Amino acid sequence: MLAQASYKSKVSWQSSYRKKLRELDEAIDLIKVGDKIFVGSACGEPQYLVKGLVERGEHLLDNEILHIHTLGVAPYAKPIYTDRFRLNAFFVGVNTRQAVAEGKADYTPIFLSDIPRLIRAGRVDIDVALIQVSPPDEHGFCSLGVSVDITKAAAEAAHMVIAQVNPRMPRVLGDSFIHVDDIDVVVEHEEPILEAPRPPQDEVSKQIGEYVSRLVEDGSTLQVGIGSIPDATLEFLKDKRDLGVHTELLTEGIVDLVEEGVITNACKTLNKGKIVASFAMGTRRLYDFIDNNPMVEFHQEDYVNDPFIISQHEKMVAINQALEVDLSGQVCSDSLGHVFYSGLGGQADFMRGAARSRGGKPITVLPSTAKGGNISRIRPQLSEGAGVVLTRGDVHYVVTEYGIAYLHGRTIRERALSLIEIAHPKFRSRLLAWAKRRHYVLPEDFKYPKSRYPRELETYITIGDGTRLLLRPIKPSDVTMKHELFYSFSKDTIYHRYFGGLKAMTMKTAARYVNVDYKNEMTIVAVKQNATENIVGIGQYILDPSTDYAEVALAVQDEWQGKGLGTALFNYLMKIAIRRGVKGFTAWILSDNKRMLRLFEKAGYPLKVRAEGNLYHVVMDLEKIIDHTRRPDRLAFI
Repeated sequence: MLAQASYKSKVSWQSSYRKKLRELDEAIDLIKVGDKIFVGSACGEPQYLVKGLVERGEHLLDNEILHIHTLGVAPYAKPIYTDRFRLNAFFVGVNTRQAVAEGKADYTPIFLSDIPRLIRAGRVDIDVALIQVSPPDEHGFCSLGVSVDITKAAAEAAHMVIAQVNPRMPRVLGDSFIHVDDIDVVVEHEEPILEAPRPPQDEVSKQIGEYVSRLVEDGSTLQVGIGSIPDATLEFLKDKRDLGVHTELLTEGIVDLVEEGVITNACKTLNKGKIVASFAMGTRRLYDFIDNNPMVEFHQEDYVNDPFIISQHEKMVAINQALEVDLSGQVCSDSLGHVFYSGLGGQADFMRGAARSRGGKPITVLPSTAKGGNISRIRPQLSEGAGVVLTRGDVHYVVTEYGIAYLHGRTIRERALSLIEIAHPKFRSRLLAWAKRRHYVLPEDFKYPKSRYPRELETYITIGDGTRLLLRPIKPSDVTMKHELFYSFSKDTIYHRYFGGLKAMTMKTAARYVNVDYKNEMTIVAVKQNATENIVGIGQYILDPSTDYAEVALAVQDEWQGKGLGTALFNYLMKIAIRRGVKGFTAWILSDNKRMLRLFEKAGYPLKVRAEGNLYHVVMDLEKIIDHTRRPDRLAFI
């Protein structure tokens, strides 16, 4: 292993560089039998050297190949080379998956943040590092370009470094440089840098991306994992402001957001103004963007993926894809049963870092089904042999195309209900039945409506004090929030909503309120979205099919009263009712409930009011209009 280079004159390093120049055959001949060989990562793989290793290394025998994900050729994993090479992968890619599954290659499960430390400590011994670099600059420094990751640590620790110098490799700034004096052998060869075009965006990915975008606040710092769903999420962030990037993988979608002015890195807590990453996978457009760009810095994995570093970013949002999730919240993302599919990678590093971030959000994304819709990815238990990459304690948000489930700090009952709710509808009854048998949920209390959840009724409003709230139909998993909402009401609010007839809200009672059919019964909740969701207001109507009139009721948390929330809920219920052919609203209102009476009076529809003791019975005709300017179906909702 060579010492780190000191600055030398141009003549000195250029002379050294010329002496190190070798043809491919000469370079490969320097590798000895039994050497442990590291191969540069992902799109930074030195393909020319790798092909030469296999095609011209007939003298080699019993050599171990070490790498993380490689996007290009991996001929050393083919069965015909079993005696010459044995692969040890820190991450299983598509080109090595079969070899690992058949036991012809090894897989080392390890967090990416740990690998550089293992290398430096000598626990992962490297005799030869095959790397790819840019041509040296005027000071003799070459850039590792698109893949710094663990490649720099491997190059620093290796007993011999063979570098393919490729003029097409972008010169990326940051902790990405290696001096000519620290390279033993130079092989000049120009070839295209490996490319990874953006995955096609299917409708499921788009729906999940739209849900995830709701969780991303202005000023957040992003980590976006590999996969179609994280990539699709970027498409829905174009209305955000001053986002930052601290991510192991840099993809092309980031370039779009920089050009749109969405990513400025202005609010980052660390490396302010900089996009920080460890490696890049994309097309030439991405590589041209990062080339000599002072906005971009690449660093090694033990910095980029260090949960302590990640956690120091305020509003850190980590978005990573899973293969399956069980009803208790365990996440598998590296194996299909006993078959290793990928690796631990940096998912746990970033999810744990984001969880410790002030205002951070770790988000697990996955389609609700696999194999053409025949298998649910939300499972009662993880598949036999499946690895737990994120434990029950690590998981916060889980998102499918059917919605968002928040699990952190929630009971098993709450987790199960939330996850069943975002599973594919055809699997929900089976999942619920399993949860009841295992007593994850109370057998007699919960059911799921036969009608689908009307996602199209989700909308955002901004109330009088400028707060943005989500209005959405209630869900069975809201049972705990409904329970908590009742006990947040003052005695006066409970008296006016329930006429003093309800003294307590048991979970069994709350369950009846959250299980609605979305047809004859509609309940809209106003949700404040912070790290978690909290219901701050609720409105409900129950239709009498014999008359097509619906009885309506509202309740708003005391601290949210007087801000226009009650009016917004009432107007939105009217809007839904009118579109669904409801002829009118009815309500029983205590005579001193002036706010509720004013809601009816200012709605702009004919009223009939009858007094009975200390109660008013109010009937509103929704088929006639007095004041067209107040008609709910003409009101704008954000």
